[in-house]
Amino acid sequence: MQPVPDPVTISSLRAGDEVRGVFACVRKDRLMTRTGTPYLALELRDRTGTVPARAFRDADVLGARFDRGDLVTVIGRVERFRDELVVEVADVRRPAAEAPEAAPESFLPTAYRDMEELDGFFEHLVSEVYDPGYRALLDGILADTALRAQLRRAPCSRAGHHAYLGGLLEHTVAVATLARETCELHRKLNSDLLITAALIHDIGRSAEFTYGAEIGLTEAGRVLGHLVLGQQLLEAREDFGALSQDRRLALLHCLLTHHGSAQAPGGRFASAEAVALYRLNAVDAAVKNTLEHGLT
Repeated sequence: MQPVPDPVTISSLRAGDEVRGVFACVRKDRLMTRTGTPYLALELRDRTGTVPARAFRDADVLGARFDRGDLVTVIGRVERFRDELVVEVADVRRPAAEAPEAAPESFLPTAYRDMEELDGFFEHLVSEVYDPGYRALLDGILADTALRAQLRRAPCSRAGHHAYLGGLLEHTVAVATLARETCELHRKLNSDLLITAALIHDIGRSAEFTYGAEIGLTEAGRVLGHLVLGQQLLEAREDFGALSQDRRLALLHCLLTHHGSAQAPGGRFASAEAVALYRLNAVDAAVKNTLEHGLT
């Protein structure tokens, strides 16, 4: 039996290579040559990088088969043009939806951190919460396999900090770890409230994004945003409803103000825990953003 060849990746392409694979189309322009003939200028991406591509023959026929943002099966050849690798496309079309290589996760950036390790850190941080009500809420989230998968998959943003699959879990663990350490330094803080708030502050991100060739927004994410989505997700849970009213309000206040006090009545924080969460969230976001995108 012949061994199955490894999938073609963009980072492995060399001039002269034959190309047959599935990629994300992140640019699609119909342009004209100097002689007035239409051609397609494309940009293809996978998890290893991007490469320009162009289709000179049957450009309008090929262009009618797919849109920008689609996953596409490409057949072509790698050429060198002006010291840059370019894929000369012979054929391009949407892959069959059931094709395993067409899974969007194969084309989106992902966290460098090990997701099993991050999951373990999340569970450990839950064990640091001792208030029975808050602990029951967090245990319920741990047991909710669908929600937990969404929390593990989601990014924190599309172009800002942690803008990759798994980014939400990475950010959540970081903020909750900072919260735990802050409670050691400031013993008057309600550690159960602050750690719980840190673990759920971005829960709305789980319903904010769509996943295709690019990370997009759900309609609810576009219209409501992750703060409101987070409030809705919590209020729909029985374990949240079982909390006493003062605990529910304290937790919701932290969630709704973790980007600043503008969301609060009178524009003021109502607790030291809300102030702490706001600052700790900003620290992790700012440091990560700087590491990823540089100083601005």
